[in-house]
Amino acid sequence: MTPWSRGGAPGALRESLRLIVLTDPGLAAPRGVLSAVRGALQGGCRAIQLRDKGASARELMEVGGHLRQMTREQGALLFVNDRLDVALALEADGVHLGPDDIPVKAVRAATPDHLLVGYSTDMPEEAAAAVADGADYIGCGAVYTTLNKADAGEAIGPEGLDRVARRVEVPVVGIGGIQRENVAEVAGTRAAGIAVMGSVMQAPDPEAEVRALLSLFSRGEPAD
Repeated sequence: MTPWSRGGAPGALRESLRLIVLTDPGLAAPRGVLSAVRGALQGGCRAIQLRDKGASARELMEVGGHLRQMTREQGALLFVNDRLDVALALEADGVHLGPDDIPVKAVRAATPDHLLVGYSTDMPEEAAAAVADGADYIGCGAVYTTLNKADAGEAIGPEGLDRVARRVEVPVVGIGGIQRENVAEVAGTRAAGIAVMGSVMQAPDPEAEVRALLSLFSRGEPAD
């Protein structure tokens, strides 16, 4: 059962977005994405984003079908990066969009009300505009320098993340270079959660890594 639906209790969505794990088949090799995600879900992650920039729609559907089953069994959310068509075909909980994707307003107008829409930006005013158009949460970064996203841009630091989180009422999730060593610093901002890829996909034990990240984020003291 999905832990949150659009129009439901906002607090439930914030809790689910405390940690989003993004998939990457290259980083997960040789173990594989499904194994890494299984461990992440067992560790307490309640949001998975299917992300594979080089995959075809058919390939995304194949992997996504397994992820849809796994997330449903664990009461977790499934998002699809960029591909609205794949998200709808999989009956995913949401789609995550960037500035070069279909506009949030167009997606909101043409999709079921229950579909969650995330949007990526590190600019407060752009975040506010996306929320006005119907975005349910904002992915903000890169917070720290990262090599895993070629289009991540310059690092904005926790201060930049905090500015975006203070500008909008929906959950803001920090992404980019986040790992055990700096997650508590991120938790000290107004961000609702963190999104990670390499730290979990490459972890020897994804379950233990997720438990550690969630624990460290929870120990942070959100700014007033």
